[in-house]
Amino acid sequence: MKLLMLGGTEFVGRAVTEAALARGWQVTVFHRGKHAPPAGTVALHGDRGAAAGLAALEQGEWDAVVDTWSGAPSAVRDAARLLAGRAGRYAYVSSRSVYAFPAPYGLDEDGPLVAGSADDTTSDDYAAAKRGGELAAAEAFGDRALLVRAGLILGPYENIGRLPWWLGRIARGGPVLAPGPRELALQYIDARDLAEWTLGALESGIGGAYNLVSEPGHATMGELLESCAQVTGADAELRWTAPEDVLAAGIEPWTELPAWLTAGEMADALYGADVSRALATGLRCRPVGETVADTWAWLRSLGGTAPLRPDRPAPGLAPEKEAAALG
Repeated sequence: MKLLMLGGTEFVGRAVTEAALARGWQVTVFHRGKHAPPAGTVALHGDRGAAAGLAALEQGEWDAVVDTWSGAPSAVRDAARLLAGRAGRYAYVSSRSVYAFPAPYGLDEDGPLVAGSADDTTSDDYAAAKRGGELAAAEAFGDRALLVRAGLILGPYENIGRLPWWLGRIARGGPVLAPGPRELALQYIDARDLAEWTLGALESGIGGAYNLVSEPGHATMGELLESCAQVTGADAELRWTAPEDVLAAGIEPWTELPAWLTAGEMADALYGADVSRALATGLRCRPVGETVADTWAWLRSLGGTAPLRPDRPAPGLAPEKEAAALG
């Protein structure tokens, strides 16, 4: 298989690239040249946000394309239109944010969607931008388009900072504010499991939309944080704190305490997807302990500090705010 990876040097794109290389695929990576792609790829450079930014893609043929773009949908439109006659299939890594909020627990791929446009040149609204990207891929490739609706993504190369923050905080040791309940059921996807399923789907000729996260409750908040404590070997004390006490301290779920949500519409929407369609087509999710251990090993190889996307705020709780909440 010949794969064109739009991106391919960071997080999900890198996981897809490495998985494709491991399968023996020929991989071309199209990126801006700011980061080195994995060895064994052919690199093409261009800026999708610039005029004539796709010039390097005007020639060439590929069996499949994977696109992780999260900016203006018009960039997906332009790439998909350019490649429609020279690529077999087009996988667009979208998001479960495309479902109209509040998305009820157990929602499958046929749920109501937000409005979006393939011609939108802005990305101010993340959900609308991802939906516009889906429409752009589907308009150019029809049933050859694969829409990968991911939820929370974790794993090595994470440049959002959620799991790296927890690992770094727990590695520092001492009392750690652990937001309860410990049994909070999480739903997420390891970037490498996303990559393997996506490549397998492309190989099998699967198209259409798929929720791509683990089953609800694949791991709990307790298992996630306790895995962090185990792999870091830190002298950390997880102090499980009731949700109402965390909120009373003025602490924001998700942003200040990554991956944590209180019960309600947001938790149902993010941690309650029906993934039976993906499971029936081969999705397999590794244990949370493996995701945590491999992310810690990657962090240590970087000296403990993960790269962060410049367009996303860094998550995490300020030490003084944590200390005040712990009393």
